[in-house]
Amino acid sequence: MNRKIYYAAFALLLLVSACVVQRSPVSGSRRAYGYSWEKAQKIGAQADKQITAQFGIYDNQKLQAYVENVAEKVLSDSDLRNADTPEKYKKTDFTFRVLATPVVNAFALPGGYVYVTRGLLTHLKSEAQLAVVLGHEIGHVAARHASQSAFKQKFSQLLLLGGAVAGQEILGIPGGQILQLGSLARKFLFLSYSRDDEREADALGVEYAAREGYYTPAASGFFISLNRMSEKEGGIPNWLSSHPDPKDRANRIPKLSKYWANQGLKQNIHGIDAYMNEINNIVFGDNPRLGFARGGNFFHPELAFYFPYPMQWNVTNTPSLVQIVNDDGNAVILFQIDSESDSPKESVLTFLQQDGVDAVRASDVSYHNLNGYEATATGKAENGSDITFYLYSVAYDGNIYRFVTYTLTEKFSEIRSKLEGTVTNFQPLTKSSILNIKPVRLKVYKVKKTATFRDFLPNELPFGITDQEVALINQVRLNETIEAGSWIKIPYQ
Repeated sequence: MNRKIYYAAFALLLLVSACVVQRSPVSGSRRAYGYSWEKAQKIGAQADKQITAQFGIYDNQKLQAYVENVAEKVLSDSDLRNADTPEKYKKTDFTFRVLATPVVNAFALPGGYVYVTRGLLTHLKSEAQLAVVLGHEIGHVAARHASQSAFKQKFSQLLLLGGAVAGQEILGIPGGQILQLGSLARKFLFLSYSRDDEREADALGVEYAAREGYYTPAASGFFISLNRMSEKEGGIPNWLSSHPDPKDRANRIPKLSKYWANQGLKQNIHGIDAYMNEINNIVFGDNPRLGFARGGNFFHPELAFYFPYPMQWNVTNTPSLVQIVNDDGNAVILFQIDSESDSPKESVLTFLQQDGVDAVRASDVSYHNLNGYEATATGKAENGSDITFYLYSVAYDGNIYRFVTYTLTEKFSEIRSKLEGTVTNFQPLTKSSILNIKPVRLKVYKVKKTATFRDFLPNELPFGITDQEVALINQVRLNETIEAGSWIKIPYQ
């Protein structure tokens, strides 16, 4: 046998042995997958822990129960619950969660884990729209798109990631050791489905919602709003980059809906009143109680601390990590609670024990009457560049907080004062106006008169929110006429 053919055949054998062939819950035919349904459930359970740790669960049990109820109804009409569907699919319990992030997003993990964000919920206006979105994500799970993608990528030797988390690949340093978002969560959060997969999920989402009786053409309004959002921001948001164009989806939804209407499905459930009542007082935008940046300072009212950061640097705040990056992307400050360490010294030394990190100096310190521990260290980027770290951990009010700052060694002396100026000025927050700050919420109500949407806006909106942003979450234009008895959502603080 030709040696090249032999190696090719051997490689193909390894590939086939690493994949599984199982019946598709959607088509009923046997297909090749990157992993079994049983493994998909284990993968989903593990990644779910990472996702919830990173973004947090929105603290509203009533709203959570409402979303679960709508999702379970849609799930009951999915291919996963058909009478002739294999038992392993029918008996799979799904988990539906509302994440505490303002990002407008919905996504699913293999094995039955589906997420919507509170940011998404603020942009919807009916239960029917929510049902189609949930149906879309259930469709991804039912069609096993993630596992199909894994098989295709094994075959082509492509990476599973469709993007990179800032800080994970900046400077090529070992970001997985620094960020708390685990590799499985990153993998599926940034997984890029094919356009065909997305179109199939759209079709399944409409079908499942229509079978439950929801008025699925309503979903077009949401996609029109997404299109306006992408135009406003100069491009489609990252999480939509692999999806079909929102305008195309808005045009396609009614056609899909009409098909099922012609099949005799009555789609008459709008659920506007029910939905609007459920999202009344929902938190809108970033929740300042959980940390916010203003005037060169990062404040955390709930934990009662603050620290400065270099002006013009970009701040990203999540429940488990604050990330501050300069415009050039070559200097980073990461801040988080170190729940694994009992002291500042242990916190810093644990980081220094990583492979490829070499301590230069380390010592006990005290800044603002708080006991801490600091160190400088060196390492190498994947491209061979030298990296210098400045580390600082501090004990405050029962927690251990850790700063990890780093940049190219050649840049370190230039920006060292900015890094040190940030971390060594971590201190208690005592200003009552900030300690008592409240999040922006949505007041949801029916208008009593007919007027343009602009006429219902207050003279001043809170927290820098613009008139256009409020129009977007209402899926209307500023000069659009709102009839008496219609629902609107107005931010207040």
